[in-house]
Amino acid sequence: MNTLFITHPACNRHLTGRGHPERPDRIKAVRAAIDESGLTDLVEVPEPPAVDRELLDAVHIRAYIARVEGIAQRGGGWLDADTPVGPDSATAAFHAAGAAQRAAEALCAGEASRAFVAIRPPGHHALPDRGMGFCLFNNVAVAATAARRAGRQRVMVVDWDVHHGNGTQAAFYEDETVFYFSIHQWPFYPGTGSIKEKGSGAGEGFTLNAPMPAGCHDGDYRRVFEEQVVPALQKFQPDAVILSAGFDAHRDDPIAGMKLTEEG
Repeated sequence: MNTLFITHPACNRHLTGRGHPERPDRIKAVRAAIDESGLTDLVEVPEPPAVDRELLDAVHIRAYIARVEGIAQRGGGWLDADTPVGPDSATAAFHAAGAAQRAAEALCAGEASRAFVAIRPPGHHALPDRGMGFCLFNNVAVAATAARRAGRQRVMVVDWDVHHGNGTQAAFYEDETVFYFSIHQWPFYPGTGSIKEKGSGAGEGFTLNAPMPAGCHDGDYRRVFEEQVVPALQKFQPDAVILSAGFDAHRDDPIAGMKLTEEG
């Protein structure tokens, strides 16, 4: 089956300021790489609508959503020292989350077997009640929640961003229907993601963290996937898998310390 490619032009209107590492060039680079790749099975989805507000309410508290909207309407501001909100950032965030929702619902409906969602602002640091680390709304948490509402019983999130996805972990920490796995540099921002964090309540045992020292390479990551991720997949038997696919564990990333190659 075909692979869906989902993005939205509003994502380019989330402006973060000169020199900020999270900027519109990210989407342009992804688009250029896909155009040059020779991929023939990508099916571009028409511009997805903004996220369903009821679905977003299941991931973030309404007061926080209103705060993001209010900052944007006032011309912009900051959620923290790393996380700017511009005049169009709320619109971009609503459509980014909407793209994640559209991907999950399309796959659950059998429209394709997989989807690649190229969106910003990113989301895996966004907590239910606040944004941080460049992130406004938690797009992966939205996708996982959409998949559950579409009938998927067990959803697995695999997060290989070089930073721990504290927001995604928090969203499902007490939920046995969503298994969260993260491999990340440690110690590093945001300071969460130790091996002791395994979930709580009904969700105990459904969070798995693999903190790794700086300097790890392809072979180190492969061993973690073979020895930890594959057994977890086989045991959990998910009927949907979501990749939180940060690219910053690459050896050329200027603000991280991992050594992954393109092949890795």
